[in-house]
Amino acid sequence: MWTEVMTGEFLGCLFLILFGGGVVANVLLTDTKGNGSGWIVITTGWGFAVMIGVFVAISTGSPQADINPAVTLAKYLLGVHADLLEVARLVVAQMLGCFTGAVLVWLAYLPHWKRTGDVGLKRAVFCTDPAIECRLGNMLSEVIGTVVLIFGIGAIAGAGTISPGLLPYLVGMLVWAIGLSLGGTTGYAINPARDLGPRIAHSLLPIHGKGSSGWGYAWVPIVGPLMGALIAAAMWHLLL
Repeated sequence: MWTEVMTGEFLGCLFLILFGGGVVANVLLTDTKGNGSGWIVITTGWGFAVMIGVFVAISTGSPQADINPAVTLAKYLLGVHADLLEVARLVVAQMLGCFTGAVLVWLAYLPHWKRTGDVGLKRAVFCTDPAIECRLGNMLSEVIGTVVLIFGIGAIAGAGTISPGLLPYLVGMLVWAIGLSLGGTTGYAINPARDLGPRIAHSLLPIHGKGSSGWGYAWVPIVGPLMGALIAAAMWHLLL
């Protein structure tokens, strides 16, 4: 059964990827106006992507605005979400939203896929890859980044000194900071749906000369953030 909260999560994730994947496409694909503008632009774009994703989710039916299965899992462990069925519904909506957002990015940059020869750059628009392949190091990067994300969101929301209307801006700034400080190792997925949904889209879409979808690495940006969610929830229980 599709619910109003699922609609909010779906649309929030759609906008998350449309803006986040969109800024990566603008920077990496050949002959775009933003080609070569660099990591600062990408991390800034992802910060804004999270901000608008949270706003869209809240305004269209999901007051919690998780837009991330790792956040949903942490909230379940902390008692915010009532049961596993609710968690499953939210994750399905998040995955579908991220997949759909990736399809829209592909359409928005349709002439540029053929112009871009590097298959790695094409894949990077959709999903993450490590700068250096080291599964232990890659996992640790994703775990640490996700712990920072979830603990940081809890700290912002629980401070008691800010207006609820400021939350999307501050969470967006938190993601921006994570990208600047910790994102250079793996591309900071810190969100299983953000990586897996677009990766599936990459594998299915008729992208000119797209190459592999990188399934050998795909488990890292799923398992790492989920482990980070478990650790962040445990920290919250123990420390607060």
